[in-house]
Amino acid sequence: MREPIQVRDDSPETSILARLILPDHLVPADPLEELHGLATTAGTEVVDELIQRRSTPDHSTYLGKGKVEELRQMVDRHKADVVIFDNDLSPAQVRNLEKAIGAKVLDRTELILDIFAAGARTHESRLAVELAQLEYSLPRLKRMWTHLSRQAMGVGMRGPGEKQLEVDRRLAQKRIHDLKQDLAKVEERRERQVAARNSAPTVSLIGYTNAGKSTLMNALTEADVMAEDKLFATLDTRTRRWQLPGWGTVLLSDTVGFIRDLPHSLVASFKSTLEETRQANLLLHVADASSPTVFDQISAVYSVLTDLGIEEKDTLLILNKIDNIQNPLILNRVLDRYPNAIPVSARNCKGLTALIEAVGEALGREFLDVEVDVDPSDGRLLAYLAANGEIVSREYGETLIKVHVRMPNNSMGPVERSALAIRPATETLTNAESNSDVA
Repeated sequence: MREPIQVRDDSPETSILARLILPDHLVPADPLEELHGLATTAGTEVVDELIQRRSTPDHSTYLGKGKVEELRQMVDRHKADVVIFDNDLSPAQVRNLEKAIGAKVLDRTELILDIFAAGARTHESRLAVELAQLEYSLPRLKRMWTHLSRQAMGVGMRGPGEKQLEVDRRLAQKRIHDLKQDLAKVEERRERQVAARNSAPTVSLIGYTNAGKSTLMNALTEADVMAEDKLFATLDTRTRRWQLPGWGTVLLSDTVGFIRDLPHSLVASFKSTLEETRQANLLLHVADASSPTVFDQISAVYSVLTDLGIEEKDTLLILNKIDNIQNPLILNRVLDRYPNAIPVSARNCKGLTALIEAVGEALGREFLDVEVDVDPSDGRLLAYLAANGEIVSREYGETLIKVHVRMPNNSMGPVERSALAIRPATETLTNAESNSDVA
């Protein structure tokens, strides 16, 4: 356990971290390392930690009575403002804990929602965060009004608090309905935008939060996007042009990072933001090879991909931050489990050549690089090639048009039926030629 931090008079809100470990939980060496990072990102100063191992949670306070008393003493000793649990608590458990320890209590989901709310910058991400917050808060509205008196007996809701509760519940439900409609429109617009990008292959950066995706994007594209050493620094999708040798322009996108036990409400709310990932031709899964929990982080990302229904998509595993590894045995341990992974340092630009070659090879498995002979009168085929492939060059002759195109394998059917001839492309483009064609 870390040494308790001394609290200063001018310090921010102070927090105590707590976690209940159940028998079926896979526990890293430092069970509260991730929560410590989340709490720091949220702007709190961690002053102490508490861990309990128990076969089942207590139905009323989640922790056992002895640990609740120990937690109360910690709060008194440090004059802590908030206790943050690395578990999801029921509304009743939160209420009972706050009464027992005399401090505000947040669970894991509420903390993550708070971080997302503070980091949302665009209209789309603000809509997604507000929807997730409202869906989380709706069943917890009741405890906000327990201080008001009841005026009548009965099983149902009575009294001014209950009347206000019903008003708030109806307002929240209406707002949730409106937000879902707004996000549905955003999602449709995003799908159209992504679907219209058939002129170039799309590669999407995914990975655990703070694995270095934005730094890698900057190294590959010189995009100068914001890259900070904190959790969830990126909440919005950012797409940049990447000049990939042998391919020309490739669209590289970076989106929100994943995390262990990412709240399902957030995954659903950020569905439109993650559209780039679902539609990408190739995924680059960036992992922090220097993290002691790298295997857990890789597994967490694959779990989220399964939730999104894209676990079968072609993916390259990128082991980033190798410059932070002092002992080569640590990297070898990861490579033993993932022998096809590509070690890189985005910060020092090490290993990028191997990464670029691997991306080109992976895209080549999904795309055909062909020359198609088209009858000049066949406008339908010409339009199909432009809409479904990347036109590299056109050569106009008297009786045919020779089109050099990169096409997805699954889009070649209409081409094979209508083209005068199809053959593998022999032309090797330089970056300059490819750039002029794309422009």
